[in-house]
Amino acid sequence: MTNDTTNSAAGSAADLAIGEWVLDPAASSVGFRHKSLWGLVTIKGTFTKVSGEGKVDAPGHGRGTLVIDAASVDTKKKRLDTHLRSADFFEVEKHPTFTFAADGITVDGDGNAQVSGVLTVHGKSHPLTFTTQVTAASTTDVTLTGEVDIDYKNYAMTWKNPGGTMRGLTTVTLKTRFTRA
Repeated sequence: MTNDTTNSAAGSAADLAIGEWVLDPAASSVGFRHKSLWGLVTIKGTFTKVSGEGKVDAPGHGRGTLVIDAASVDTKKKRLDTHLRSADFFEVEKHPTFTFAADGITVDGDGNAQVSGVLTVHGKSHPLTFTTQVTAASTTDVTLTGEVDIDYKNYAMTWKNPGGTMRGLTTVTLKTRFTRA
């Protein structure tokens, strides 16, 4: 592994230094998109406040936590943001954060990281497994990017709109940059 960041991070990612890592919130993002209104409109947004930590406990293996401030939702539509924060959806007064606790992160030789853990949203926990790509890695930082589809019904968000506009899966996009602690 070199000190230089590499765009084809596969070789060096599996050899990330054992130890503690911290999420760099300024270089990380969590977004979402959801088809709504009978699939005619796509709602898009981001969460502006994220934090997290990780630990590489063996070459190519790690674990960690990502915490999202639910109230930091930003769709660029104030009224929609207020509705998403309400009891119809996130209920931020009772459940201020979403937490993903990764109990297994395994990097392969092709620059992919298999991630498994438990996602807790709205007070409900559900197992989640997905693949990310190691898009940059060095001795001081690593960036993982990917997408995962979430079924909001697993998390007791079952808003009953007379028009039936909430259907299907929500796609969450992740770009997480971790630096050595």
